[in-house]
Order: sequence, then structure tokens, then C-alpha cells
Amino acid sequence: MAPRQRGLLGLSASTNTKSKSEGLEPQLARARAAPGAIRPARVRPDLRHTCQSYVLVCGSAARIKDEHSRSGLYAGRSFPVGKVEHLDLGPMSFPEFLTGTGQDQLAKLLQDRDFDLIGAFRERLTDALRRYFFVGGMPEAVQVYADTGDYSRTRAVHDRLLYDYEHDFSKHAPGDTAERARLVWNAIPAQLAKENRRFVYSALRRGARARNFEVAIQWLVDAGLLVRVDRVSKPGLPLTAYRDLGAFKLFMLDVGLLAAVSGLEPRTLLDGDRTFEEFRGSLTEQYVCQQLVASGIKPFYWSAENSSGEIDFLYQWEGAIIPVEVKAAENLRAKSLRAFSAKYGIAKSIRFSLADYREQDWLTNIPLYACGSANHPA
Repeated sequence: MAPRQRGLLGLSASTNTKSKSEGLEPQLARARAAPGAIRPARVRPDLRHTCQSYVLVCGSAARIKDEHSRSGLYAGRSFPVGKVEHLDLGPMSFPEFLTGTGQDQLAKLLQDRDFDLIGAFRERLTDALRRYFFVGGMPEAVQVYADTGDYSRTRAVHDRLLYDYEHDFSKHAPGDTAERARLVWNAIPAQLAKENRRFVYSALRRGARARNFEVAIQWLVDAGLLVRVDRVSKPGLPLTAYRDLGAFKLFMLDVGLLAAVSGLEPRTLLDGDRTFEEFRGSLTEQYVCQQLVASGIKPFYWSAENSSGEIDFLYQWEGAIIPVEVKAAENLRAKSLRAFSAKYGIAKSIRFSLADYREQDWLTNIPLYACGSANHPA
């Protein structure tokens, strides 16, 4: 399945049209049957002639980026302004994974956010979370796991997706961007395994500089394969005004793919052996980033200029800055988070860990398995 499928829904401009849900199936059936129906550049210009119909088409973000870079997505064609709705689809969140694997009751618990009751199912939720770290949220991988419970067959889906992605680099990335994109892509596990997860160009190859890889990184981000989390110099509003474009972290689109490309075996993840203990910090941060993005949140991070202090994630919510600390275990120490909150007058901070829900004056601890159950977890 292509990363971050972009759906394009043609909407009627007529005041006499039906609602989105009425009469959609016949048009969708025709769209599915039409030759080249999944080729957005060929379908969308025609939408201006079908004001009484709806057409749903999709394609990989890599291909859309490719069309833009070669000759323009709409070269020689007009675009139906006001009649197209864009939808970005990503991997399944943890609650969606629970639903997709027949654990609807656990998903409902998280949705209801009854933390007293959630605590009674802590072991089952923690076990499901470990499985999610392996399976991830790519729909085909989840389907295979739900149907078979076979980790080897699930990993085979991951391996095929990774193989296809790398071949897409050569097919869609322009010029020498493909090889540089491949170097960046293959370096992500090692970059995230560092204690300081800031992306370091020199780790790609000797003499590597930002100017050599900026285009490749942006291509991977635009294609939906990587998530870029920029550093901010201070927790001010809006956070985009304080971005430090020279410092950032790169996460993969899916935790299951990160586990696969890292070569982590099912026993390593599920039994929690020493290898997992050494790598679980990066998997956990990848997981939290993925859940935030799935909730529609744009994450940033903060680090001190001349010390080791760092806040794993920051985001905006209803006019406030929310700092987030990620803990892979039940560790409840939050020295850096407390100092940061006191320095900048942050009223409320969040820590995600395996500990139970706990509310304090300035801090809320949320179990890791509940971080994706609502847009704003506090």
C-alpha cells in the first residue's frame, strides 16, 4: 500500500446536488471501472464537467510529487478549483489497530477515557501495545496479522513494502535525489537509536552536508514516508515562528516498519529481551509521534542551546503550548520537564509512560497505550 494515500473527492458546485452520502456508490463503481481511474492527473480536470456526480480517486503521494517535479501536475490542463477535497490517509493508530484485530472492547475503553477501568485492563493493553510495536499500522500488515496471527507473514508484508518504497525512489525521485533519499531512509534506525535523536548529516557518509541532502529529505517528507519534527528555540505562539530549520528529528511513517527495517524479531519485542531494552526508547518515541500525527497534531521538540536538556515533543492546543515527555517504562522522574515548565510558565505538561494515569498540579501522566485515544490527551 502506498504511503499517505491522497484521496481526491470531486464535489459538486450545484445547489441542487445530493449530499455526499447519497447516490455515491454508482459514481464510485464507474470510477473503479474506468481505465486509468486511479491516475489523478487524468481524472481531476474532467470533474468540472460532472457537477452532478462524485468521483473518488487516489494515488501515492510519491507519484503526485513526481508529476509536479517533471512537467507540472496540471500541465496543459485546467484544475477544477473549489470542486476537489484532498484527504491524507496514514497508518492505523493504536485504537484503530485494536478495532482491526477484534479487540473492540479495549478500543472502546480508550475512547471513553475511563482511566479507573482502563487500569484494570493494564496487562492486556500493554501486551497489545507490544504487538502494535511489531505489527504497526500499515493496513495490509494489520489485516494479515488479524487473519493469521502469524508474525512471519506479517513481517513479510513489511519487507515487501520496504522493498517497494526503495524501488519507488528510483522511479519517482528526480535526478540524484533517489540515491540520497535511499541513504537518508536507511539511516533512520541508527539516527533514532542515538540518545540525542537530532538528525546528523555526517552520519550518512563522510563529508555529507545539509545542502547535499535537503532536497532528498523534503522529497521523503512530501511523499509521506518520513515525519519531520523541527526544533523550536522557545515555546512561543505560534510554534512555527520559533522553528530552528537547521535542527530536526526524522521519524518513519510507521512503528512496524521501523521495527522491520531495524531487524527486530518478534521475540525481541514481545518478550522484552536486552536488545529491546536498548532500542525501545526510539520505538516508543516513534510510536508517540505517530499517534500525535494520527490525531492531527503537528509536533515539534525543544532542546537547550548549551546543555543536554530536551523536551521530546511540543504542540499547540487551544492557544496553549503542551510539552510532552516520553518514557518507555514506568519511570516517573521528570526533572527536565519540570525545569522547562517552571522556566517558561507552562501550566500543564504531559508525560507518556507505562505507569497508570496520574494527575498532578502541573503534570498529567498518561499510559502509553492511551496516548492516541483523543486529540488532546490531557
